Amino acid sequence: MSTLQTLLETLEQDDSLRRPEQLRQRIEVLDRIETYLIHGQHQEGEDSALHRRAQAMCADLEATNRELYQSIRRKIQQGSGAGTLFEWVNAWSDAARPLDQLNGIGYDFLDVLVSGVLQFEEPGDRVTELTPDMLFYQPTPARDIFDFISRAKLGEKDVVIDLGSGLGHVSLLTAICTRTRCIGIELEAAYADCANKSAQSLNLHNATFIAQDVRSADFSSGTVFYLYTPFSGAILRHVLDMLKLEAANREIRLCTLGPCTPVIAQEGWLKAVDTPDIDRVAIFHSV
Repeated sequence: MSTLQTLLETLEQDDSLRRPEQLRQRIEVLDRIETYLIHGQHQEGEDSALHRRAQAMCADLEATNRELYQSIRRKIQQGSGAGTLFEWVNAWSDAARPLDQLNGIGYDFLDVLVSGVLQFEEPGDRVTELTPDMLFYQPTPARDIFDFISRAKLGEKDVVIDLGSGLGHVSLLTAICTRTRCIGIELEAAYADCANKSAQSLNLHNATFIAQDVRSADFSSGTVFYLYTPFSGAILRHVLDMLKLEAANREIRLCTLGPCTPVIAQEGWLKAVDTPDIDRVAIFHSV
């Protein structure tokens, strides 16, 4: 009996996978079946019936996931999504393991959940040419966003400005989980448009995305600035000088993740709350 057939027979007898809270198990099963379908044909042979059974199982599990995502979306649209999302965060905080590794930062099951809930429309091809100091876009891992939300102590009077916001993961989740106003500034117009559509579909009135170069942006309303290393070199220097000018007028916070953190830690006008670590969101206060 083939490995895929054995797996399918076990799954077909296990109704527990259809329970909403078994999302992580469904994700793992879908990943296993997909691996068999892509890489296992030389072992399984040309058994079209077996493949149809596998595809039917995937469709069934994916439908269960979509129902779960839609139920969470309805709660967000009604203004009660924060509690539901943090229930998942707390349930998976100790159990989650990375599905992938990207520059040392792992994505896990929370990212699958967040992607399913936010339901981004597929953005068009990137048309903005990156300069040497602009870094290729990658979203902040979901677990780091929730860590940021938990530790930043955001209030109703705060304004979070995400510099290089991409598809808007940080601003959207922060807007869902707090009453803070969130502004994403993103050079690529297709990404900003996609993020605005997601905010509108979720009925989020405290999240806005602007297609603009951060070097020409207005920082005057911001109290918290988030950077997941969207740029380096001369651009980072220019933005830090802009932020230093803002800090001369009021206290601001910078929240950073990734390789930009050690650079920002050298700024004399900033003081870190904890020892900065490139693998965890670092929080700096202006002094």
